[in-house]
Amino acid sequence: MNIFKIHAKAVVFFAIAAKATLAQMGPAVVEVSPLAEIEIASTQATLGSIMPTKRAVIGSAVDGRVVEFLVREGDLVQKDQPLASLLTRTIELELEAADAELELRNHELDELRNGSRPEEIVQAKARMEANGIVVQYLEREKLRLSALDASNSVSLSELENALSKWLEAQQSQIETKSAYQLAVDGPRPEKLKQAEARVAMTQAICEKLRDQIAKHTMYSRFTGYVTAEFTEVGQWLARGESVAEIIALDEVFVVAKVIEAHIPFIHVNEVVTLDVPALGDRKFSGVVEAIVPEADVRSRTFPVKVRVKNEFNAAGEPLLKAGMLARASLATNETHKAIVVHKDALVLNGATTVVWTIDRASIEPGLGNMVEANAVAVPVQTGAEVGNLIEVLGNVNSQMDVIVRGNERIRPSRPGMPPSRVTWMKKSIASSEE
Repeated sequence: MNIFKIHAKAVVFFAIAAKATLAQMGPAVVEVSPLAEIEIASTQATLGSIMPTKRAVIGSAVDGRVVEFLVREGDLVQKDQPLASLLTRTIELELEAADAELELRNHELDELRNGSRPEEIVQAKARMEANGIVVQYLEREKLRLSALDASNSVSLSELENALSKWLEAQQSQIETKSAYQLAVDGPRPEKLKQAEARVAMTQAICEKLRDQIAKHTMYSRFTGYVTAEFTEVGQWLARGESVAEIIALDEVFVVAKVIEAHIPFIHVNEVVTLDVPALGDRKFSGVVEAIVPEADVRSRTFPVKVRVKNEFNAAGEPLLKAGMLARASLATNETHKAIVVHKDALVLNGATTVVWTIDRASIEPGLGNMVEANAVAVPVQTGAEVGNLIEVLGNVNSQMDVIVRGNERIRPSRPGMPPSRVTWMKKSIASSEE
């Protein structure tokens, strides 16, 4: 009996001590906000799959043997990053020869454009004048022999020889005059155009060979992740054969299959709340980007694409990965009036969800610009979501004030214990100004 009395006294002592401790701790400091009544549409969590916004299978544009394969599955690759390269030695040798020929053609064109050098013109003029002197000499010799022939003082062969030399010198003079004029005038426009055409043809060959070499290296055309490898070093690739698959995950699509009865209430550009079971309670926000206007004839569902900005962990890895299961909260009917509260106001109390409301009748002035009141837990059920707001169903109305910050510090009162007290800035709710 004495033992039971001792235990009873101990229980009473600890109860009194607990009350004293609570009194010393004082009311919890919270932030309060009124409930709101807005037009909202009922929503339903619709299952969908996470898909990449871009997917590309990179292939080879030419035939060749793989000499480098630079990526592996799971690697993050940047835009224009090389993935693999083929053997190019033979084409490089052809390009070296074409470059050398292009240099030769350019020099030939420059020579034509520059025209004759001054020294060449002087040389041509000197030849022309020297040839003129020879013509004059041979013409006098011809006249002298012709005069001797009249008196039969010269043989016929000597006269014919002098005459042939004179004629030959005249033709040579025509040639040297033409050479001098050509040196002065420079090349004809047609010759320049021919040389320019040869340069352009050779340059095109060089560009073609460079393009072929470039096609021997495969690049990623956007930033993404390697999800499949289709080749390896040493393998022969035919034109069009696959090298690797790349997907972009900076943004993703959640593709949900929506029944035809709900489609009229879903609209492009609407904001949608999503959750991914694999990531726990983490919420994501997306925007309806497209409603595919063709149903699956077997399930009578329409694909709805919701674009979501991805998030990354400390290691830089994307949280949302292709193929993950997701749930999108999509509208199922017309809008209706609903009592909504910020999601931070919801508190899980065992198997029940509650919101802490303010007992207006218990409001009293506190220290400084603070007020105090009793906090009352009201069980609620949740409904549709709009951004950070959520519909609450239960014994609530738009005239109530709820605690949206600091509610985790409130301890439910027990029988025989005083009500839970809270304190907040006087301007937090309209009721505190009364």
